[in-house]
Amino acid sequence: MSNLIVNNENGICTLTINRPENLNVLNYESIEELLSFFTQAKDNADIKVIILTGAGSKSFVAGGDISKMAKADPQEAIAFARKAQKLMRTMETLPKHIIAAVNGFALGGGLEIALACDFIYASDNAKFGFPEVSLGIIPGFGGTQNLPRLIGANKTREMIFTGKMIDAEKAEKWGIVNHVSTQENLMEDVLKTAKDIIKNGLIAVCYGKECVDRGMNMSKEDAFLYESSLFGALFSTEDQKEGMAAFLEKRKAEFKNR
Repeated sequence: MSNLIVNNENGICTLTINRPENLNVLNYESIEELLSFFTQAKDNADIKVIILTGAGSKSFVAGGDISKMAKADPQEAIAFARKAQKLMRTMETLPKHIIAAVNGFALGGGLEIALACDFIYASDNAKFGFPEVSLGIIPGFGGTQNLPRLIGANKTREMIFTGKMIDAEKAEKWGIVNHVSTQENLMEDVLKTAKDIIKNGLIAVCYGKECVDRGMNMSKEDAFLYESSLFGALFSTEDQKEGMAAFLEKRKAEFKNR
C-alpha cells in the first residue's frame, strides 16, 4: 500500500494517508488502498480501533486529486464518486471503531472521509470546508448527505454554497468535531480515547454503532424495535455475563469479545 502507512499496536491501528507532498489528496489509487484496508480490517481480530490521520503537519486530507479529476468526463466522474462513496459506507458500517485525527486541512473529500469516522478529533490548526463550488462541482463522496445528518441542513448549505473554510473551534461548536487539541497533543488525546473504547465490551460497542447507523435511516418505531433486538441479543454473549458479574462483584471486567 504505497499511499498508506499502517501501524498496529495492542489492538489500536494507526492508519496514515501518506501523500504529504500533495497534502494527502485522494486519488483513485489511494481510495482503492483505503477500501482494501478497511475491507480486510473487518475480520481482523487484532484490530479493535482504527485511528485515521494524514502524514505531515499541514493536512489531514486536502480533498480529491484535482489534477486527475480535471480530465474526467461525466461517466468517469460518476465512477470515481461511487468508488469513494463505497469507501465511506464501508467505513460507516465497519464493526470496528474509527477515530479521525484531523491534523490540518480537511477539505472536500478530506472532510467527507472524516465524516465517515465515528469520532473526529482535531488539532487547533485544522480547517474544514467544502470548496467544491469554487471548482464548478459539488461534494460527491457523501458530503451532501452525511453533513446535514450531523449538523442540520442550514449550516450544511452555508458550507457548501459559500465554499468557505471554518476553523476547528467553530467545527466543534457546530458539532462536526468531538474534541480540539493542540497539534502537539492531538495523537495523545486520540490514543487515550481509543484505549477508553477497547477496555469495554467491544461487541456491545459495535452493536451501539450499528444501532445508530441503521436507526438514522428508519422510522423511530422501527429503530426502537431494532435497538431492543440488539439489546436482547447481547444477553447471549459471554461479555454481558462477565460485565454484569464484575459490576456486582465490584471488580474490573475481563472481556473476551465473545
